[in-house]
Amino acid sequence: MSQEENTPHEELNRIIESGARLGININQEDALQWLTAIAAREESEVTIDEKAGVFGHRVTMLDFSPAELAHFRKIAEVVGFPDEPGKVETALALSGSAAQSKIQRYPGDADYFERVNIIAPTRKEACDILADMMHEKSTTTIRSSTYQLIEVKFGNYPFPVLSEERVISKGSPISWKPGEIVNKKKDIILADGSHSEISWNQVAQDPGWCKLDWVFADNIHGQLVNASNMLDVTWEAPDGSITPLDGYLDPYFQEVYLEAESIPVFSKLSKHVSSDALDDYVLALEKEIHKYLTRDLNYGKAARRMYNVFRLTGQYEEAAFLRELFDEPATILYQVWSLIRTIDDCFHPGSSINKETMLAQCDRLILTVVSSLEGERETEIVRQLLRLRDILSREHVQEELSPSAEAARAELINIVNNFFYEKLTGHPKIKLYMEDMSKPD
Repeated sequence: MSQEENTPHEELNRIIESGARLGININQEDALQWLTAIAAREESEVTIDEKAGVFGHRVTMLDFSPAELAHFRKIAEVVGFPDEPGKVETALALSGSAAQSKIQRYPGDADYFERVNIIAPTRKEACDILADMMHEKSTTTIRSSTYQLIEVKFGNYPFPVLSEERVISKGSPISWKPGEIVNKKKDIILADGSHSEISWNQVAQDPGWCKLDWVFADNIHGQLVNASNMLDVTWEAPDGSITPLDGYLDPYFQEVYLEAESIPVFSKLSKHVSSDALDDYVLALEKEIHKYLTRDLNYGKAARRMYNVFRLTGQYEEAAFLRELFDEPATILYQVWSLIRTIDDCFHPGSSINKETMLAQCDRLILTVVSSLEGERETEIVRQLLRLRDILSREHVQEELSPSAEAARAELINIVNNFFYEKLTGHPKIKLYMEDMSKPD
């Protein structure tokens, strides 16, 4: 019997068998409900949760829990862009692990995705409006007692440049630090070694990949989180035509939109998504899977992307297995790993994130590791985290934080990698898929 002919109960039995063999506890009722729901045929791809006031692709909505919605909406007040009637329309969504909160009990970052539709007579004017919007958002959210801006991606390099003795090719995205954004200029080194500068307005007509990154501090819970907003910007011309400013209109397979009021702009833009969007999305994910299985070895990141491929391409048994795998205690180390990076990002002179919050975050990391691990690895990681905490606690920091952070992070990612590799290769179908994805390009 082919996989397409398997019933949810038959697939569930196979998942239970695989889980038992690999020591994974399967929530049978939840897994069966998910398999039944995802296999159902529905007329509309988009599902609306009227009670929570959110919407998204029906497959994505199966994995979303509104439990932390108030928390995410509070951050959204900072990272999101406002509408301007007759000029700018927006639809803000959660993406990544934050949009899969029902299965990923330990999400790392708060990732947002925002559709920004600019109504203007010409493309140039639309790009100028975007440049002004991003500059205003960046300069007005540089710092507060609860957040600070880390960097902004805006524009592409019009020529090759040197950065840390590495050549950055023409067309690569430009990363701007807060001070550079305020001054609207960035000092650069050209490929021939000479010094020059590039201005914010100079790159406005080729905005490219637009993304803003912050660190937020939840002083009530003593927790830090990296928050980002990736923009998909379109220009709506007077004739009603829609043109993506970066040349590509992103699909909506992994977003949960936070406000039902944005359904009209979402509906207008989604009509222009390519009919090949699903195939393109899967292909892009598989390129990343190949990268994380070969060049940049990271089985946890590969597993997250495999889950999205499997659930969107009808490989429900494999998807359901991974869905349960993400709920295992050891996967909490992915959150710990992410939060170490967050501390590293905001620990520097002039930081608006207070030391007490960072210390509380470090204490949470230590407790998390102690509750999740045992033996020599626990001892070593706790040792690294205690060293990290010691550096944080000093009144006058005399050394860089990064070496300690990197040491703890390297230990953590190694443990997570080993955990995922063992579980992934223990499932015959997933093992075959990984072998296929690991073949040379």
